[in-house]
Amino acid sequence: MTTKQPKNKPMRKCVGCNEMKEKESLLRIALNASGGAIFDTNHTVQSRGAYLCKKKECYKKVLKNKGLERSFKRKLSDDFYNELEQVFLSYED
Repeated sequence: MTTKQPKNKPMRKCVGCNEMKEKESLLRIALNASGGAIFDTNHTVQSRGAYLCKKKECYKKVLKNKGLERSFKRKLSDDFYNELEQVFLSYED
């Protein structure tokens, strides 16, 4: 009798802290067709994406080092950053 090996969980790197974490535990931000950034809560958008820990420290690091802009190779709108701030205010540390 053989037992099945558990599948490895996909890992992604946070653009804030640069740590590898399980994909499902991260917030995915993707580019939409018009070039703006959107929150991909289901991890299904077929586009370039960046992953971010759900910690306020990582959010602050991304703002400081422009990690999302570097990942997407373009400037993101102030409206998007305001939306991102609201998302991180809803998370508890």
